Amino acid sequence: MKLLLKGGRLMDPASGRDEVVDIQILDGSIERIGANIAPPAGFSEINLRGKIVAPGFIDMHVHLREPGFEHKETIESGCSSAAAGGFTAVCCMPNTNPAIDDESVARYVHSKGKEVCEGIVDVFPIGAATKGRKGEELAPMAELAEAGAVGFSDDGAPIASAEIMRRALEYSSMYGVPVIQHAEEASMTHGGCMNEGVTSTRLGMIGIPPIAEELMVARDIILLGYVPKARYHVAHVSTRGALEHVRKAKSTGMNVSCEVTPHHFTLVETVVTSFDTNTKMNPPLRTKDDLDAMIEGLRDGTIDVIATDHAPHTIDEKEVEYTQAPFGIVGLETAIGLTLTELYHKNILPLMEVIRKLSTNPRRILSLPPITMKEGTPANITLIDPDLPWVVETAKFRSKSKNSPFNGYHLKGRAIGIINNGVALLAQTPT
Repeated sequence: MKLLLKGGRLMDPASGRDEVVDIQILDGSIERIGANIAPPAGFSEINLRGKIVAPGFIDMHVHLREPGFEHKETIESGCSSAAAGGFTAVCCMPNTNPAIDDESVARYVHSKGKEVCEGIVDVFPIGAATKGRKGEELAPMAELAEAGAVGFSDDGAPIASAEIMRRALEYSSMYGVPVIQHAEEASMTHGGCMNEGVTSTRLGMIGIPPIAEELMVARDIILLGYVPKARYHVAHVSTRGALEHVRKAKSTGMNVSCEVTPHHFTLVETVVTSFDTNTKMNPPLRTKDDLDAMIEGLRDGTIDVIATDHAPHTIDEKEVEYTQAPFGIVGLETAIGLTLTELYHKNILPLMEVIRKLSTNPRRILSLPPITMKEGTPANITLIDPDLPWVVETAKFRSKSKNSPFNGYHLKGRAIGIINNGVALLAQTPT
C-alpha cells in the first residue's frame, strides 16, 4: 500500500487534533503527516479536500448471525456491509447457534473474521454472559476473555437474575471488560411488539412498556454499586427514564456507559401505523419525548456511543403479520448517513463528537487499543464526505438482508472509504 491522502481534514478526538493535512501511508502505517507533501514515486494520490479523515469507526453492537443463521447474514457479508458503511471494526453479539459461550466458538468467530475480511474489518466477539444465553449459569468468562471476547452479554435477552448479574459483574471486572445488558424486565413484555402507549392502544397491539427497560437499568445500577470495580454498559437505551438512571449514576462516578441506535434518535412509535415490519425492533421505537431525551443525552455526553444493533432478517421472515415478525433491522450501511443527517447537519453534535461516539468512546469502553492518528502508527482510518447527498437503496446493500425502514430516505453525508491493516477500500478512484 502506497497512498497519499491530500488535503483532508484530520479530526482525532483522542488528541484533539483538527487540521487540514496530507497523510502519507506506506505498507499500512502512517509514514508522514504534513502540509503540501509532494507525492513520492509509486504513490497513489487521493484528493480529500472538503472530506474528513477520522480514526476508524467501530460498531460495538452487531449481529453477524454466524454460526447458525447464515441465511440471514454471514461474517463475510456482515463485514462487507460494515466496510461499505464506513466501519473498520465490529463487535458481534453472541445470539448465534451455538451461542458464543465457549472458547471454540469465540475463536471461530475471531479467526473467520480475519480469514474472510482480509483485514479490512476487524471482528471482535462479545461472549455470552451465561451458558446458552439461558440466564441460569455463568459462561466460562476466563476462557472467553482469553479467546478474544471484548465484553459479555446475553443480548437478545436480558440477564434476568439479579444474582447472575452480580456474579457476571464480579467476574468480568477481573478482565477489564463490560457487561452489556439488554435492559428489559421480561415479565412485563411478553407478547409485546411495539411501545406501550396511545398508539399501541389505538392499533390494538400488545405494548412493551418503557418501565420494563427502566426497572432493569435501575436494578443493575444498584448491583453495580455493590460491585464498584465492574463496568456496566446499557445496550440500545431508548427511554427517558432509563437514560436518567444512567445520568445519575455517572454523576456519582459509577462505571456505567450506554449506547443509542440511529433508529432511536430518528424515528418514533407513530411510524408503526404503516404496519411495515421493518419498524419492529426491540427495544421498540418510543415517543417523541423519549427521542428528545436521546438527543439531550447525546448532547450532554450521557450517551457515550452510537451503535447500530444491526439485526439481519430475511424477506420471508419479515413479510408476515406485524405481531409475528422478528424484531430488528439492518443498520451498518445507514448509520453514518443518519448520524450526520440527524445530528451533525441539525446542529445537535459537532463532527468531533460524532467521531468520538463512533470511534474513540466504544474502543475505550471495550478496552481496545486506542487509534492514534500520528506518524509511525497503523493506518486505521474512516474517510467521510459530510455533505454528500445520497438516497438509501436497500437493494444495493452488501448485507444479505435488506430489512430497513429507511429505504428511499434522502440523507446528507456518508463514508467514502476505509483503510485498515494495510488494505484500502475507497469509493473514489486514486488519481
